[in-house]
Amino acid sequence: MIDKHKLTFDVLSDAGNAVAAQFGVTFAVSDDVKKIYQGFGIDLQKVNADASWTLPMPARFIIDRNGVISYAQADPDYTVRPEPADTVAALRTLTRA
Repeated sequence: MIDKHKLTFDVLSDAGNAVAAQFGVTFAVSDDVKKIYQGFGIDLQKVNADASWTLPMPARFIIDRNGVISYAQADPDYTVRPEPADTVAALRTLTRA
């Protein structure tokens, strides 16, 4: 993603949802949903590289180089997402260290 879009900042990849769990934005897939996923050939154990059958809630965090969260958005409704322009605007408020 960084190379493709020529980004000048780090983007987190969170295999196993370890970081998402630290932020409290993961949830366990119910047994009924697990069966539906398996019916479509979706194996979260393989994707997550663990046996948790968890997914992250859609969330965006902008964290500065000092570890301060300057922007946070999370919603259990996956259809609620911030406008990309809002995220870019929040990024632009950061000063380069």
